Order: sequence, then C-alpha cells, then structure tokens
Amino acid sequence: MTLKDRDKKHLWHPLTQHKLHPNTIAITKAKGCVLTDEDGNDYIDAIASWYTSMFGHCNPFITNRVAAQMQQLDQIVFSGFTHEPAIKLSETLITILPENQNKIFFSDNGSTAVDVAIKMALQFHFNQGEKRNTLIAFEDGFHGDTFGAMSVSGLSVYNGPFEDFFLDVKRIPTPNGDNHEYILKTLKTITANHKIAGFIYEPLVQGAAAMKMHDASGLEMILQFCKTHNIVTIADEVMTGFGKTGKHFASLYLKTKPDIMCLSKALTAGLMPMAITSCVQKIYDAFYSDDISKGLFHGHTYSANPLACTAALASIELLQLEETQNNILRVISAHNDFNERIKHHPKVKSTRQLGIIFALDLNVDMERYGNLRDRLFKFFMSKGVFLRPLGNTIYIQAPYVITQEQLEKIYKTIEESLAII
Repeated sequence: MTLKDRDKKHLWHPLTQHKLHPNTIAITKAKGCVLTDEDGNDYIDAIASWYTSMFGHCNPFITNRVAAQMQQLDQIVFSGFTHEPAIKLSETLITILPENQNKIFFSDNGSTAVDVAIKMALQFHFNQGEKRNTLIAFEDGFHGDTFGAMSVSGLSVYNGPFEDFFLDVKRIPTPNGDNHEYILKTLKTITANHKIAGFIYEPLVQGAAAMKMHDASGLEMILQFCKTHNIVTIADEVMTGFGKTGKHFASLYLKTKPDIMCLSKALTAGLMPMAITSCVQKIYDAFYSDDISKGLFHGHTYSANPLACTAALASIELLQLEETQNNILRVISAHNDFNERIKHHPKVKSTRQLGIIFALDLNVDMERYGNLRDRLFKFFMSKGVFLRPLGNTIYIQAPYVITQEQLEKIYKTIEESLAII
C-alpha cells in the first residue's frame, strides 16, 4: 500500500476539504530546494515550505549542530530552569532585531507568538490600572489560527464559524499612499470611542492576503499615532522575518520600531517548531512586580526547546554570512528581470516585489480555493514546481540557496501556466 493510501485511513490535513481533495502527495525526501515524492518525482520548493526552509531542506550546517545538541540536552522545562542554547539565542537575536527590542519570550509557533503578544498588550495596560479591551488590526490581515490570532485576522475564509467568540477588534485599511488622511480620520474615531490596547500589523507585506503590500510612509504614520496614544504596537514578522524583505526584518524599513515582535517560521530554518515574542523594556517592566498576579502566566511545554534554539542559532549564523546576503541580492535581481518580461502579459493584471518575495495577480476572477486555482496547482506540480496560488495570485518565496537554473524553471513554468487560464 502506498503512503498516500495509508494516509487516508487516519490523517486529517490542514486547510483541506477532504471530500473534495481526498488525495495527498507523499514526500519521502527533501534536500536543498528539491522535494521528492514516493514515486520518485522531484519538485522545486518555490515557497520554501510555507516560508520556513530558507537555507534549503536538511541543511547540514544546521542538522549537524542539532545532532550534536541532542547528545547533551534534548528537552527541559523552561519555567524555573534555563540553558545555554536559549541564553545564547537571546543574546544573538537581540543583536539583529531592531535596537529597541530587549526581552525574549518563547513559544511554539506563529499563532502562539501572536497570542502571547496580544496578552502582553492587554495586560500591559491592566497591570497599570487601566482596562483597555480593544485591538486595532488591518483589513485582510492574517495572524494565525488560535483564537487570539484569529480574532485579529481579517480573512473570513478561515474564521467564519468562530467569529462570535472573538476579541473586540477594529479594522483599518492598509495604507496605499492615497488613503492616509482617511486612515488617520478612522484612527481618531476609533480611539475616541474605544479603549485601545494595541495595534497588530504585518509590516509591509500581508502574506495570507496574497502577498498584498503597503507603503512604509503610511505605516509610519499609523505607528506614530499609536505611540502618541500609548497604544502598544505589535509587528507580526512571522512571515517577513529573517531576510525575506531584503533586510533582516521588515520593521527595519521604518523609523518607528514596534513595541512587540512576533517571530517564527524561518527562525529555525524549517527544522524545528519554535516561536519568539520579543518586546521593549517598558513592556517587561509593567509585569515586574512584588504582586505575583502581575506576572505573564503563559507557558508552553516545549518553550525554548534546546534543539530548536540550536537550530535557530545556526540559522541566524547562516543569515549573516556574506554568501547568504549575496544570494538574497541575486534572487532579488532575478525577480526584477522576470518582472520586466512578464508584467505586460495580457493575462497578468499586476506584479509586486519586496526582497525575495515576488507576486503577480492574474487578470481573471478566481476563488481562493476554487477549481481554476486547483488546475494551476496541478499544472505547476506536473512541471516539477511546488507553488500554491492564493486565489488569482501566484507568488514566489524560494529558499535563498536556490540556483539560477531552478529559478528559471519556476519562471518558465509560470509563463507556461498562463496558457491554461
């Protein structure tokens, strides 16, 4: 019996309506930028397996470090204990985060990093005797699938059955250069009528919203407004972090830095699950008290897992290599060239790029998980390229180690796909 046949017996996959999509692709090996299935077919991983494996799959620099760590310390409770990998990771990460970040809180994944951030923002005010119970978030934002993260997410395709149980969230549009005055007016109205604890945002690129991009000047305006109203700002860099936008973090494009940051995905280069919520000193200080109830009573069993910390340390070391930075510049240049040759195609509505993130919108109406999207996905896989269209958006976010030949195959496959729509 094949793996995909055995899969059907017990497994329930994420983001899947199993009656419509009963079949899965069984991957047996991953190396570099290539995934191999049980039938021996190879696929270029053009999205780095949901933006995680930025240094390629099974990178020996990382796996060797983790293998050595496994022989010394595998897992330890992080409440009341500490260990060298967590301490060293905090010291290393602080050197590349925006200069205002000072404290590190560990959890398990992007959603939990966001939930921790939301708790920090709400309790920050509560601990100071001020009850603020409303959050601000962007329209079409996505921050994860746990209840706190869903509450601040604006994509109803994921949230429909649960919306009656959400936190109180007010939404504003993303800045596009022409709507700054409207956004500022909306913010003034919201703050006049609600007690706002925090503002959460994906800086410059909204990943699940099909790589929708917004302008830095408008975001700067919003952050400045929040600062003057003592609203805690939360940058969700789960997708954008660790080099994808051309800088280590998208927040580095902005003058006003966030109070809190959420990190995961490429943090451990796709090898181990882990997340971090970092914050400025003033957030931490609001929890530092002789009153035990003012502590942040949130914890995960695998917080600061030594193996995951070791993977993150190796990943950050690779990120800072001159070779990696040159690879990022190479991919950016290749995307620029591809953009020039495809942006005027009659079936391409628009294109956009920031760093190694490239996206194009097809000039056709499509459901996010509809039949045409499925046809495109199957076409890409038949050509040996793993791409996951988001509605009518095709995007590339490949590992930094991808070769020019592999990039060209991705580009050519996208061009060929235009003939089937």
